[in-house]
Amino acid sequence: MKNIYLDHAATTPLSEKAFEAMKPYFSDIFGNANSQHMYGRDGAKAVSEARQTIAECIGAKPSEIYFTSCGTEADNWALKGIAAQLKDKGKHIITSVIEHPAIYTTCKQLEKFGYEVTYLPVDGEGFVSVQALENAIRPDTVLVSVMFANNEIGTIQPIKELCEVAHKHGVLFHTDAVQATGAIRYDVKDLGVDMLSMSAHKFYGPKGMGALYARNGMRIEKLLTGGEQERAHRGGTTNVPGAVGMAVALKEAVDNIEKDAAYVGGLRDDFVKKVLARIDDIYYNGAKDSSKRLYNNANFSFRYIEGESILFSLDLAGISASSGSACSSGSLEPSRTLLSIGVPIGTAHGSIRFTFGKRNTQEDVDYTVDELVRTVEKLRAMSPLYKK
Repeated sequence: MKNIYLDHAATTPLSEKAFEAMKPYFSDIFGNANSQHMYGRDGAKAVSEARQTIAECIGAKPSEIYFTSCGTEADNWALKGIAAQLKDKGKHIITSVIEHPAIYTTCKQLEKFGYEVTYLPVDGEGFVSVQALENAIRPDTVLVSVMFANNEIGTIQPIKELCEVAHKHGVLFHTDAVQATGAIRYDVKDLGVDMLSMSAHKFYGPKGMGALYARNGMRIEKLLTGGEQERAHRGGTTNVPGAVGMAVALKEAVDNIEKDAAYVGGLRDDFVKKVLARIDDIYYNGAKDSSKRLYNNANFSFRYIEGESILFSLDLAGISASSGSACSSGSLEPSRTLLSIGVPIGTAHGSIRFTFGKRNTQEDVDYTVDELVRTVEKLRAMSPLYKK
């Protein structure tokens, strides 16, 4: 039986280089990085070097990188930290309707505490309008948070332009770059962002490891109180092997972005072309211009059938894909992102996300297309809604 993994937006396999680099810090160099002895100093040195590497990969300074447990923690810290820090200035936050749950549900929680949130709409391909942001900013706006690249449909936002609008009005700008980091070459200083979130397991690093970039001079309230770790900004014992693995994986990803984009993007493009040619009554969701879309992402909505049934059939054929965000996979509600770009509610229920990776092959593409065609034909034949 085949074993084809096409859910790299949910998580990626750990890089061999990262795995090897992490091993000593589980056993031989196991000291607490904040302990004042040689075991602690060895751990602290490894964390410092990892911080330096990650900073270099995104054009930041080491002092601007704060390790977290994941991208979700980084997102929560950015939003809640600024909301608390600037509550006397204003309680208005702007985000988009297609944000990852780590941002969207955090904003919903902040609304319960008296904050007001404006959710910017998107167009049919998932883009946030720069003018819409301009129109939404108010005197009491303290933060704008718009994701760099969407986790479901792969659309890449004009972050630099959006950031410029926010700064023109004296408003801080954060971006959830969890899907973008390692897949898009960027420089935080060129983008102009004040804060940026990332997660290691999205670019072949270890799970349970993330980071928040916060430019020097930023004042942000703590999210996790406790000890004096992360230069007194975040309590909690430092995950030394996680930091080491994250740094190695990110450098490997950044060093190979163009090569991986060409190879993986070629597989994705061929897959999309063949699916559109062989299956009718489908939507290709997200940006149509491949330069404005994550190179590994393909999201389709299949009319007249349920996405969960497609996933189950593909899984039986040895193909692992997704119906959307892994963080929302337990929900029976149609994708908020797809509804926001205008996909009809019934059709949104028939949506599948395929996200390719470095280990996939042309054989994977061809086999998946054949199985997908068979699956759709079989399920539509049983659907009372489908009329051939």
